Amino acid sequence: MLKVGIIGTGHLGKFHLNNWLEIPEVSIVGFFDTNDKIAAEVVEKYGITRFANEDELIESCDIIDVVVPTNRHFYFCEKAIKKGKHVFVEKPFTHTVEEAKKLVKLVKESNVKLQVGHVERFNPALLAIKEIELKPMFIEVHRLAQFNPRGTEVSVILDLMIHDIDIVLSIVNSEVKTISASGVAVMTETPDIANVRLEFNNGCVANLTSSRISMKKMRKMRLFQKDAYIGIDFLEKKTEIIKLKDADDAKAFSFDIETPSGTKTISISNPVVPATNAIKEEFVHFVNAIKNKKRTVVNEIDGLRALEVAHFILQKINPSYSTPEHA
Repeated sequence: MLKVGIIGTGHLGKFHLNNWLEIPEVSIVGFFDTNDKIAAEVVEKYGITRFANEDELIESCDIIDVVVPTNRHFYFCEKAIKKGKHVFVEKPFTHTVEEAKKLVKLVKESNVKLQVGHVERFNPALLAIKEIELKPMFIEVHRLAQFNPRGTEVSVILDLMIHDIDIVLSIVNSEVKTISASGVAVMTETPDIANVRLEFNNGCVANLTSSRISMKKMRKMRLFQKDAYIGIDFLEKKTEIIKLKDADDAKAFSFDIETPSGTKTISISNPVVPATNAIKEEFVHFVNAIKNKKRTVVNEIDGLRALEVAHFILQKINPSYSTPEHA
């Protein structure tokens, strides 16, 4: 039984706590939170122990779940890793790229497991195509949200777009060649809406649009590759595949079209989307990686890569932007 300690039990921290409680392979040892009001609510509702300081909690656990503002990620992650504890940390990985690089080195030296909470990797709509070979050459992404003051201490790039940056980097088997970006600060002091174009060495192009000042929500990704189109709706949990029909694809709806090269048969299918809880799913995978000594699904290298691209985008939008100093 792996012992889990949670650092930060605010809005997202409570979601984490609820999901950890559903995993039989772990037990919640307690939590650490500097907010007395929030801590009292957690103790009353869940009956778990509030630790007086983070060091005592870290010493008592096998896994530390870091769910605090991004500028405190490095502080708690470093402490836990140096004590040989496995770490789950919410996205974005760290406040600065330098902090992320230091943690990558520490993880390697300490032989512990670390997973970054890019929860969309576990979205059932994406899991529905995990058996499909993806070789996209064009990707279109829209992630739109209504304005919410919570989380606006960081830009829309680090708040919303970083989910899609991580997914695109995991799908495209190539390095980023060039980045173009534009963005506008509307409601806050950092970009609230942004459009980004990533060009990869293999020729793939990804256009990403993120906004937190939209009238309606949208979380869609469209992948175009040779002979196929794949649409993923992260919000509605739906997936659609349109492609040249395979000979054994009897379940798909199909029709013929005439092209200059002859008649083509097009099939349209909707893969079965598993009824999974993405947050719980990422915790289950993390626990299995620890127990079976396997790579975590979104490891420290993935977290670093997404963060590097995100900060480069911010510099493209505002050339005077400089990576924040170590907090």
